[in-house]
Amino acid sequence: MRSKTKIIVLHLKELIYTGILLVLGVGLLFLLLQTFLPKKAVPKPDYDAETSLYLPGKYTSTVQLGNDHADVEVVVDSSDILSIRLVNLSQTVTAMYPLVEPCMDTLAKQICEKQSLEGITYPDENRYTSQLLLQAIDAALQKATYSQT
Repeated sequence: MRSKTKIIVLHLKELIYTGILLVLGVGLLFLLLQTFLPKKAVPKPDYDAETSLYLPGKYTSTVQLGNDHADVEVVVDSSDILSIRLVNLSQTVTAMYPLVEPCMDTLAKQICEKQSLEGITYPDENRYTSQLLLQAIDAALQKATYSQT
């Protein structure tokens, strides 16, 4: 009887080893198939390269104001400038440069109406602030501009 028991134990070990190797083999096969099979096609964007002015999204540019900075965020879709605003504006910047926010609001309104940086008007007392903000807006729009490459 003892010899039969030993044979059963040996067969059980062999079955366990075979099962483990089989699971590892199936796992390896799955991994290889997952790695080397072609991926699903990437859906094409919903904008046409020939008629699009911008790549849709949010684009930012930094404005340095003394020792602090603020970010100008421009949101565009494929053909329009949707919004322009200041983000990451600290209380220090708003206290030291009180004209920045009203200037940005005025510029943003004009740019969103005209859909261009051309022909934007601003008062002489806000000239330097407006020019600084326009440069930052232009830099953000340059990032958003669709290039034909």
